[in-house]
Amino acid sequence: MSTFFPAGTRFGARTLAIGLVGLAALALLALPGGAQAKSKGTKVKVMTRNLYLGADLTPGVQAGSLQQLVDAAGQILNDVDTNDFHVRAKGLAEEIKKKNPDLVGLQEASLWRDEPCTENPIPPHATHVRHGNDYTKLLLKQLNKGKKRYRKVISEPEFDFEVYANTDGNESTSAPGCPFGSEINGRLTMRDAILVHSGKRIKTKKAKGANFDTLLQESPAGIPTNVTRGWTRVKAKVDGSPWFRFVDTHLEAFDSQASNHTNHGTDVGKGEIREAQARELFAQGGPATGDLPVILVGDLNSDDDTVQDGDRLAYNALIGGGFRERSTDNPLGCCLNADIITQGGGGSVSDFDHQVDHVLTDSPKKVKLVNSSVTGRHPVNGFWDSDHAGLFSTLRLR
Repeated sequence: MSTFFPAGTRFGARTLAIGLVGLAALALLALPGGAQAKSKGTKVKVMTRNLYLGADLTPGVQAGSLQQLVDAAGQILNDVDTNDFHVRAKGLAEEIKKKNPDLVGLQEASLWRDEPCTENPIPPHATHVRHGNDYTKLLLKQLNKGKKRYRKVISEPEFDFEVYANTDGNESTSAPGCPFGSEINGRLTMRDAILVHSGKRIKTKKAKGANFDTLLQESPAGIPTNVTRGWTRVKAKVDGSPWFRFVDTHLEAFDSQASNHTNHGTDVGKGEIREAQARELFAQGGPATGDLPVILVGDLNSDDDTVQDGDRLAYNALIGGGFRERSTDNPLGCCLNADIITQGGGGSVSDFDHQVDHVLTDSPKKVKLVNSSVTGRHPVNGFWDSDHAGLFSTLRLR
């Protein structure tokens, strides 16, 4: 992928004639205030960060019976507890503070809740936050420790599911009045969120979020369940930059089978659900459209050259829709091949062998890439910060 570095302008050392100097000075005085500075553009720093749910949901998605689903839910809750976000949030906050981005797009900013398993989990209604695992709140607590640095401008709830959970692995014993060997109900609400650096230099307005129209529909234990995903956006302005639209999204991850069922009752091929979601972003009236420059960040679960077959469709759709890459793929940032991401518990840096996280922009004449880097490719505090690495870009808006 190309990396674009704006060319600097060199000035010769020769002395110009006094008459020409006078004319140049008059011309500069005639320009509107700040025009000379604006011609160079304003730097805007952005970051995209997948926080990792804390567990692989595949066993639950693929459960063929209610008992298997309850067993899988128990294992998922145990993995979330082991992959302690209270600790991981410290490393994630240090990543962000070190790069000091103006705006951050978060994916898998999860909210884990529970309630007694004597309650019917359908529809989901648990309200007790399990072990304080509100990922956005915990991350902001670490980011703002000692000094107010970031604020949340929007958080969009997406996939929301609750089920009985067998946390001790014993199907023959349950808590009193609870079915399928369960001890508790577990509820996951996945969210995307946008954080903005605090202070007067960044202005935001008209924050909004919504879900995609086309969704993957899975049937864990025979229960039709839509895997709700979506996007968040905000209009922003940094120092003297023009207003721009910042969009954060997380496209479908599980439509990697030869045939995938949608919420519209259709069956489509590998990657075609995330492709449809990508097209919704720039369709007429979509969140990544309008008369402002667009900076699009997120986990696209797609790329053009490090994945194969249908996994390229969403990325290529965005490129075909006028977007350009504004981030590095060296080194790569996805993904740890481990459910437990404690240091020494599984996964290695060699697992980062493809790219799914991106910073893209439209308006190529107005937005250029200055530099880009990858963060979080090594464990700290006894944990990897996430199963993804982070991605940071400095852009210049003209």
